[in-house]
Amino acid sequence: MRGGINFLLLAIVIAAILLSATLQLGEVHILGTDVAVQYLLRDAVMVAVTAASIALTPKAKRKGNGFTWGPMEEVAKLFAGIFITIIPILAMLKAGSAGAFAPLVALVSNPDGSPNVAAYFWLTGGLSSFLDNAPTYVVFFELAGGDAQTLMTQGALTLAAISAGTVFMGANSYIGNAPNFMVYAIARAGGVRMPSFFAYMLWAAVVLIPVFVLTTFLFFR
Repeated sequence: MRGGINFLLLAIVIAAILLSATLQLGEVHILGTDVAVQYLLRDAVMVAVTAASIALTPKAKRKGNGFTWGPMEEVAKLFAGIFITIIPILAMLKAGSAGAFAPLVALVSNPDGSPNVAAYFWLTGGLSSFLDNAPTYVVFFELAGGDAQTLMTQGALTLAAISAGTVFMGANSYIGNAPNFMVYAIARAGGVRMPSFFAYMLWAAVVLIPVFVLTTFLFFR
């Protein structure tokens, strides 16, 4: 194992992520959007760690590992497009019953007003299969009331359904999570034959959908 300095750098990245989730350092207004200071610091640390890794890891080791920027460039372009086009979709979801996705929003509630836990699982999962899981989670968290204290107690099953749907179903397509496409791009760059986008979805459906159906009956009925 060579290039061991990167283990330390990865530890710094993990620490930055954990600290950003616990610290409250206020907000700054940037281009019409309020951004948490701790998130800006987290991203700055990641950029610094990337620069440090490039500087501290000998080029010969990266060359011997077959490292190229190609997979990173593919993922960056793809997810830049996703995050740009996701904005109107999230806006329509946030509009709730007054928006274009009102029929979908109505599915998450039973006739008596109680949450339809199975619908939360499948709707969040369906969106997370093609969009990033974090904004999908936030939207459905807000649809479920947006009160963390309530959702962690009386609404724990609903919160579990939202969490499971957004995380687990990201594996349904190459673009459900950035690492999916990154592994695909790295493997393809290394000469490994990979399924096409739709062929991967077919394999995922055959393997995962039965698991998700079973999950629904076991946990979210």
